[in-house]
Amino acid sequence: MLKESFEPKTDCVVQAVEVSRIYSLGEHTHQALNKVSLQVSSQAFCAIAGPSGSGKSTLLNILGCLERPSSGDVFVEGISTKQLTVNQLADFRSQKLGFVFQTFNLVPTLSALENVEYPLLLLNISATERRTIAQEALKKVGLEKFLKNRPSQLSGGQRQRVAIARAIVKKPLLILADEPTANLDRNTATEILDLMQRLNSEEKMTFVFSSHDPLVLKRATHVSYLVDGIKVSEGEERYVA
Repeated sequence: MLKESFEPKTDCVVQAVEVSRIYSLGEHTHQALNKVSLQVSSQAFCAIAGPSGSGKSTLLNILGCLERPSSGDVFVEGISTKQLTVNQLADFRSQKLGFVFQTFNLVPTLSALENVEYPLLLLNISATERRTIAQEALKKVGLEKFLKNRPSQLSGGQRQRVAIARAIVKKPLLILADEPTANLDRNTATEILDLMQRLNSEEKMTFVFSSHDPLVLKRATHVSYLVDGIKVSEGEERYVA
């Protein structure tokens, strides 16, 4: 239970307050998160770090309103997401959030342009405008010459660039990236991080990563480190595997 006197910080893009997540596994339960609190300011480039099973992906899913916490609350721009219905959460995700996944999650039968355009289908935007916006997003990630290519015709780094273009196409409030370098070689991972850092700096986009990759954590301006679902450290210090 949050204290009645608690006041969320309106200058935070997203704020998790004493968030816990418990999963039921038959007759057993597993506590993935235990009273974790986290603040993300506008234009942040921050990371949630920790070994496999530490709860970092669960926390990212909760910040992205893909899961609800078992207890605690998540505030977005000072508004409690606990009060939102399932449909309201879905609308919020479609309008305000961008997601980048380690497996890219592209639709294999669609071209790069169509994959990027896909999130705009849920918004009240004309077909012509959708196509223009998607082309601009692909240009920002350096793939303007690959509009018609399907995922199978692209390299791993190019597929991740398409995924990033899809994440930024709505100009979201927040971009959540779950292990974005996990399936990439070091050179390609560095190029992807350079791209994200440029979007953060030039386009003023806010990023939150979950990762145990030192390449990601060295770039982050703020790192929160989890162990067994508990936040054990936080700040500008760097975690190195």
